[in-house]
Amino acid sequence: MGEWRPLSGPSRQVALEILLDGPLSRAELSRRVGLSPGSLTRLTKPMVESGLLVEVAGGPTDARVGRPSQPLDLDAAAHHFVGIKLTGDSAIGVLTTLRAEVIASAERPLTDPTPSVVAELVLELTDDLAIQVPGATPITGLGVALGGRVANNTEVRWGPYLNWVDVPFGEIVAAHTSIPVVIANDLTALTEATHWFGAGRSVDRFVLLTIGAGVGYGLVVHNLTVDSPDTDIGTIGHYPLLPDGPRCERGHRGCALSLLTVSAITEQVGTAVGRTVGYDEALDLAAKGDPAASAVIGRAGRALGKLIAAAANFTMPELVVLGGEGVRLAEVAHAELLAALHADRHPSSAELPMVLQPADFTEWARGAAVVAIQTFVLGIE
Repeated sequence: MGEWRPLSGPSRQVALEILLDGPLSRAELSRRVGLSPGSLTRLTKPMVESGLLVEVAGGPTDARVGRPSQPLDLDAAAHHFVGIKLTGDSAIGVLTTLRAEVIASAERPLTDPTPSVVAELVLELTDDLAIQVPGATPITGLGVALGGRVANNTEVRWGPYLNWVDVPFGEIVAAHTSIPVVIANDLTALTEATHWFGAGRSVDRFVLLTIGAGVGYGLVVHNLTVDSPDTDIGTIGHYPLLPDGPRCERGHRGCALSLLTVSAITEQVGTAVGRTVGYDEALDLAAKGDPAASAVIGRAGRALGKLIAAAANFTMPELVVLGGEGVRLAEVAHAELLAALHADRHPSSAELPMVLQPADFTEWARGAAVVAIQTFVLGIE
């Protein structure tokens, strides 16, 4: 079993190419990293001898020597990671391989937001997942993601769903475990997972839009995630979409938060039909043609189309990825979404591919695991 120690220079580039896109032939690796075949062989030989890289069967036949070539790959099962997504009322965890393949998941209710209590819950959930690691090998890294502003991969400066301010949560968790711990904003984590191992892999420019408890926006340009102090606070939620829409809690009329969040939609559909409804029921009513529900869901679909158009017009992505627990809106109100999207785009603009992520919180937990994987692989402090 190979031990991955943070690499640098061409060695790091080779390892990352294989991690993200492997197995790869030596010829393809030479092309990607700009090394001659001889230089690549000298570079990768110690990586193979240490077990970090492995040769796999199945390559094309090399005409020069008359035998199949052996592509290089990584043993994704050599390391395992736990990712945990914290919401206001639950902790959702996943166990993944080095390539963020989910092999187990678990969930616990979160009834007390006191940081020490939440830390204990995180560690209990980690233990539950760790016992499912094949061969009982230790967990390599633990990532925790939550909504709000996170600093230095450890301190929660502002966590609105848990009512946290200036909580050194990473230190609190790390004090009770030997596993390396990293804390991240949940949208940043989900963007990184989409970038490294999801629909955005190998895409030079893409936008991630999420709808659920809030409205989120992630951006990757030139294969790098765009980071900013404002990423953590959900500024896109107050982007104006419909001038005659409802007001959000800050008084903005027709902004994304007032039209697209799960709570906004359930409240508006509930008012329209005269009773309390859940989110899926609200969408089901609209899908079945209920006039009152259809009016609300159709308006939300138009708002989502306008938000996608704005993101595309400003950043010109090759791909838009839609995610979050409220993403089913894009399916139920698909016609309204497309109509608004096309209305706000130039008639000659390029077709905009869109991909929908699964609506469950497992994707967010997987994002937390990916941040831990990145920290381990890249040697981030």
